[in-house]
Amino acid sequence: MSPRAGLGRGKIVTAAAQIADEHGMEGVTLAALAAKLGVRPPSLYNHINGQAGLRTLLAVHGVKLLYEALASASLGLSGNEAVLAMGKGYAEFAKQHPGLYEVTLQAPDEEHAELIEEGERLLNLIMAVLKPYQLGPDGELHAVRGLRSILHGFASLEQKGGFGIPLDVSESLSATLSAFLAGIDRFREH
Repeated sequence: MSPRAGLGRGKIVTAAAQIADEHGMEGVTLAALAAKLGVRPPSLYNHINGQAGLRTLLAVHGVKLLYEALASASLGLSGNEAVLAMGKGYAEFAKQHPGLYEVTLQAPDEEHAELIEEGERLLNLIMAVLKPYQLGPDGELHAVRGLRSILHGFASLEQKGGFGIPLDVSESLSATLSAFLAGIDRFREH
């Protein structure tokens, strides 16, 4: 039996990403995906390796889009400007793609080469932005973890409606990132 014409992995991932962003990852089921695509669920197995395979494909897609968002936000910038722009790009990605963002958070296991590769590409981008601070290899990794923690916490609180006080959220993010940058030398290896 040949795969349905027009139904390919890219189309499936795009539809699944839309479901994820509208209903969260719990809404991404093979039944919901098949209904959205107008096919029967068994047709999906010609293109994906079940629910687990779909989740991995979504994670790869999400990390690629996050990379593009951060690269675009920091393009042509350096130092504090690049970190601030990248932070804003991260928060905007999480806001625009809440379902995809959720699936990008877990570290991949060693069986998912493409996801590992995309994660490393993203890590290298962030480390390149941090390179001018001369933190050293371990210091850069500590700084990446700290920055990621700040951005994830901020994005998660914003998604859950945790910033109810009428104060500009983007100003809060800028101030928080500026405070991080003011102390970035603490990550420097001695």
